[in-house]
Amino acid sequence: MKTRLLIAVPALLAVVALAGALGPGPDAAVAQQPATEESDTVTVTGVGTVKAVPDEANFSFGVETRGRTAQAAIAANATAMEKLIAALRQAGARDIATQWVSVWPVSREDGTIDGYSASNSVSATIGVARAGVLIDAAAEAGANQISGPGMSSSDAEKLYRAALADAVKDARERAEVLAKAAGRTLGEISSIVEAGAQPVPLYRDAAEATAASTPIVPGQQETVAQVSVTFDLR
Repeated sequence: MKTRLLIAVPALLAVVALAGALGPGPDAAVAQQPATEESDTVTVTGVGTVKAVPDEANFSFGVETRGRTAQAAIAANATAMEKLIAALRQAGARDIATQWVSVWPVSREDGTIDGYSASNSVSATIGVARAGVLIDAAAEAGANQISGPGMSSSDAEKLYRAALADAVKDARERAEVLAKAAGRTLGEISSIVEAGAQPVPLYRDAAEATAASTPIVPGQQETVAQVSVTFDLR
């Protein structure tokens, strides 16, 4: 029995030594691998602007009428508005649309009702060059409520796309400055987020107004686009 034990112990030691020589198993090897680091990024906001003189003007034209009753006020208003709308169309206005119709009682100082007032208003669009002509035509046709103009460009989408391209270019230039300051270089764009924008009036470098009608000076509008861009860093 003692002889058998002396033989078995060296055999067991040999098995352990062989396992050590072969090294750790596959699971142990995976556990010892270092974790892969995520690439660094930089996020910047870019702004692009495009300036242009607007070529369209939007107005609101209305008529207010009085009557002894609400029905009489509305009837008188309907007749006046038909004349006004016809004059707007003849002057070249387009996209004419009703904005609101309202009727309200008119009271004396003692609170008693002294008739009714009715109001009807329409919006209309015309080229800036004929905006003054449209105002004069509306006033001559009986419009006693005139507001505007709201300026816009017929190629607004084209202007915005140009501003959007400038915004991305501006974002890249800003990111390059930051990357250089950090001793890095820019990699690929990993994300772009577009922000909304609206044209902003500048009121300078204005076009000349037509002297023969109510003067309308469009000035310049600045279309602004903004984006948030994330770049990989190398």
